[in-house]
Amino acid sequence: MSALLEIRGLTIDIERDTGPARVVDGIDLAVEEGESLGIVGESGCGKSLTMLSLVGLLPNRIRATGGSARFAGQDLLALPQEALRKLRGSQIGFIFQDPMTSLNPVMRVGEQIAEALIHQSGMAKPAAMERAAELLELVGIPSPRDRLMAYPHELSGGMRQRVMIAIGLAGSPRLLIADEPTTALDVTIQAQIVDLVRDLKDRFGMSVVWITHDLALIAGLADRIAVLYAGTVVEDAPVEVIFDRPTHPYTRGLLASLPTLTDRPMTRLPSIGGTPPEPGRRPPGCPFAPRCTLAEAACDAAVPKLAAVPGSDPRHRVACFVTAGEGGRA
Repeated sequence: MSALLEIRGLTIDIERDTGPARVVDGIDLAVEEGESLGIVGESGCGKSLTMLSLVGLLPNRIRATGGSARFAGQDLLALPQEALRKLRGSQIGFIFQDPMTSLNPVMRVGEQIAEALIHQSGMAKPAAMERAAELLELVGIPSPRDRLMAYPHELSGGMRQRVMIAIGLAGSPRLLIADEPTTALDVTIQAQIVDLVRDLKDRFGMSVVWITHDLALIAGLADRIAVLYAGTVVEDAPVEVIFDRPTHPYTRGLLASLPTLTDRPMTRLPSIGGTPPEPGRRPPGCPFAPRCTLAEAACDAAVPKLAAVPGSDPRHRVACFVTAGEGGRA
């Protein structure tokens, strides 16, 4: 497989009156053709900002300041806005977190889907509306032609999320980015949305990046998982390796906090003590060291780099001085 998306050394800063504060610090990621990549981590670790930077949708006063993000051979960070606008939607689809705030409340659902088709593909409105009905049927919305005339508030949360998926698929993208699309949904609807995205990926051969803080949710969807902490990738491995042989203390902490079905008496789930560092106030060494029970002197002195884990899958990389190779050095 060849890399469809390759991010190298990406840095993102918040512009403050007191000076820039770094929120993403040297992220390296790759997504292969047809691959599903899960990006996990606590709120504020840079998951969404990393992906938003690729399509030029960073909020005001937040900007990418370094690195590259090559998509199908083009550096997205270096593209003029007009060229990036043409890629957005047609080559890279995006499903946002909250459909109730992402959808326009005063536009009918069909018009919002058709709008993307008209601007990206130059379709006439009647043809775009016909295609919008086909997309609604594709994502499992019943009576799709009737739903074209509905406003977002007339749909359930699950149906609104399906509309967002339809918009993301409108341009037949090669890469679909799903930014925590199940956060506001109950577990039954979450499972339906995950199954839908997986089926659509297989049907169209898309690559998918799924952003979430829920490791249990991503287990059945991703081929590979990248764990982010404080704007850096601390572990990157195939999904089965992450769950069977987690190496970074942060990854282990996340997995330990998940409830399990066992016969043992109910006990309080373990948690990771402390809080992530604020942007612009990262410690000088490993950003996780202040919360890590295994930290050594080396962890406070230098930042560990992603490196292969000896004896593990060749694709398994970790940024840790202590646990890489279970006692070796990364």
